[in-house]
Amino acid sequence: MQHVTVPQDRIGVVIGSGGETMREIEERAGVRLDVDSESGSVAIEETDDPVAALVAPDVIKAIGRGFKPETALSILDHDLRTLELIDLSEHTRNDNDLQRKKGRIIGENGRTRELIEELTGANVVIYGTTVGAVGGPEELQVVRRAVGMLLDGAPHGAVYSYLERKSNELNDDVSFNAPR
Repeated sequence: MQHVTVPQDRIGVVIGSGGETMREIEERAGVRLDVDSESGSVAIEETDDPVAALVAPDVIKAIGRGFKPETALSILDHDLRTLELIDLSEHTRNDNDLQRKKGRIIGENGRTRELIEELTGANVVIYGTTVGAVGGPEELQVVRRAVGMLLDGAPHGAVYSYLERKSNELNDDVSFNAPR
């Protein structure tokens, strides 16, 4: 049995309307969930497919870190799709620095975060002191590098150029079967 702790304000999302999300996770991952609404603790017990059960904690963590349940459940659909969490508190000196760096990653009206998503194909959420990304290995590598550049103070233009270059590389890799 595994345990995941979910922030108090995200417990309702894990459970879903009438328990719908919880039942879907249980059914698709072959697990039984025991949610303690008071503490935010979610116990995950394997009941069916051991491989899917190994991924279930990441699905719960993803919802807990701010992802929509559909995005979190996509981890079960694709073998290579995983959750990556970047702890911003490791890269900041204090709360003001944390807020400033979160602002750099989010961008004006959320535009930088949206561009990271558009150009990598990964889903990205900034919640609390973490940046979460759900995607394939190459996508997550580009997200990690772009977030790292922003945390290190790189100009947004340089980060956008990097993302566009990597987006073209990812798209070229995917379209190798296309006639030329």
